Amino acid sequence: MRFVATVREVSESTPSWDPYTRGCPSRDVLDQIGSKWAVLVMGELGRHGARRFTQLRQQLGGISEKMLTQTLRTLERDGLIRRTVFPEAPIRVEYDLTPLGQTLRGPLKALTEWSTQHIEEVVDARKRYDERAGN
Repeated sequence: MRFVATVREVSESTPSWDPYTRGCPSRDVLDQIGSKWAVLVMGELGRHGARRFTQLRQQLGGISEKMLTQTLRTLERDGLIRRTVFPEAPIRVEYDLTPLGQTLRGPLKALTEWSTQHIEEVVDARKRYDERAGN
C-alpha cells in the first residue's frame, strides 16, 4: 500500500509531518509500532537481544506463526528490526533491533510499564462500564 504524504509547510524548506492529517505516512508508522504484537516483539528484542523465530514465538504466548511472520516483515520493512541469515547447516535466522529500533525502547518500555501499573484500574473501569451498559 502506498501513502501520499500531506505536508504542511512550516517554512519554505521544512516540511511538518502531522499524524492528525489524513494521508500522512506517520499515521501508518504509528499504526505499525502501536500494534500489540509489534510492541511485544520489539520489547522482547530490546530486553534480550537477538532472537530466533522459535524463541520469539515461545516467549510471546498466543501469537500465531503467520502473525509473527507478518509482524517481523513489517518491522523489518520499516527499518526497526534486522533479519540476519547465518549460512550454516541448518540455516540459522536471527532478528534484532536496528539502531532506529533501539530509539523506540524507551517509549515502548514506558507504555508497557504503564499498562502493568494501571491494569487494575482499567479492569475496574471496564467492569463499571459494562455494568452501566448492561453487558
